[in-house]
Amino acid sequence: MNRNLVKALQVAWGLPEFRSGLRHLIDLDEVSVLLATLSVADQDREVESNLLSLLRSSLDTVEIREAVLLLLERDEVRRPLVAAVVEPLADRPGQAAAIASAAEDPAVRREVRAVLDSAKARELIWQAIDNQVSDNRFGLIRRAAVLFVRHPSVRRLAWAAHRHGVLRELRRRPLPTPDIAEDGGRARA
Repeated sequence: MNRNLVKALQVAWGLPEFRSGLRHLIDLDEVSVLLATLSVADQDREVESNLLSLLRSSLDTVEIREAVLLLLERDEVRRPLVAAVVEPLADRPGQAAAIASAAEDPAVRREVRAVLDSAKARELIWQAIDNQVSDNRFGLIRRAAVLFVRHPSVRRLAWAAHRHGVLRELRRRPLPTPDIAEDGGRARA
């Protein structure tokens, strides 16, 4: 698991506001076991599926949603989370920079809050995620279009992400990696 993500989760767990938002709704032992499982390098799809299910049910509860949004608003948690997201994007520096820039923009964070505060928007987002997981490309595109048309906060969030170049960078293909030669690591001509 990404060390920055673990660091961010540990910082978040140390915030009294975060813990109090979760305390009466989630078994703290279950969260501790989940964090320990996530810290293992070889996690499987079942762990990721369990994490998505936990996140989905959590975001439907106001107290937990507020605790999660606190992660985006606190610099000491947001920055390691962003570092965890962009670390695997070393081969795509433009995408990493765009995501980091958007995460630091208070307007983007405000629109993320507005989207997550809408129950209808959350449901459409989860349907889109389910369609992506099941490789239902048509369903994913349809849900994304409905989100964009019906929810002004989604349009504002998309526009804010566009201003930071996130959408452009997501469309850009990664650069091909050069072939490494067996003779001293030089690329073949």
